[in-house]
Amino acid sequence: MKALVEHARSFRYRADFASDEYRKLAEGQFPEALFITCSDSRVIPAHITGARPGEIFELRNAGNIVPPHGMHLVSGEAATIEYALEVLGVRDVVVCGHSHCGAMGALESGADLSTLPGVSAWLELARPGLVPEITGGCQDPSLRGMAQLNVRNQLSALRDYPAARRRLEEGGLRLHGWFYQVDTGELWELDEDGRFREHPC
Repeated sequence: MKALVEHARSFRYRADFASDEYRKLAEGQFPEALFITCSDSRVIPAHITGARPGEIFELRNAGNIVPPHGMHLVSGEAATIEYALEVLGVRDVVVCGHSHCGAMGALESGADLSTLPGVSAWLELARPGLVPEITGGCQDPSLRGMAQLNVRNQLSALRDYPAARRRLEEGGLRLHGWFYQVDTGELWELDEDGRFREHPC
C-alpha cells in the first residue's frame, strides 16, 4: 500500500498537467466507448486498450454482469449504462470477459458461497445462462468456454435496455464482445457468426 500511496501523491509531478490534454479534461468527458468488464485486479482496461484519460467510460463488477433491465429499481450498472448511452452518447460498448475468472470459477465448481450472500445473489444473475457450460469438472483452468458464453449472455442482456435497443435500431451503436487471456495477453473478439476468434494485429 505504501508504494501505491507514494505514486498517487507524486502523480501530479509525473504527468504533464500543463498540457492541453489535461486542461481539456476539465471541460467535460467525451469517451469513445463504454467498457464493461470484471472488477478482477488483473484486468486493467487502459492497459489492454492503450486508452488515455477521457477515452473510455468504465463499468466494472464481479463477472462483468449486465443485470436484466428493470430487475432492480436502483442499480449502479443500469445507471452507468443509461448515462453512457443517453448523456455521453458513446457509439461503442465492449463487454470484456477474461480467463481464470473467480466469478466464473465459483459458478463452475458450485462453490459454497453461504458466507458471501452478496456475491452469491449477484452471481445468480448469470447462472441460468451458463448452465450449458456448468459441469462441475471443467478441465480448462482458464474457463474460456464459460467466460465467452457469459460475454454473449451479457451482450444479450444489454440489448434489452431501452436506450441500447433504440440506438441499435437507429444504427448509432455497436456492441463488441471480447475475451482477454490474462496469462498471455491474447485478445479474442466475437465475430458476427457468434464465435470468438483471435484476430491478427
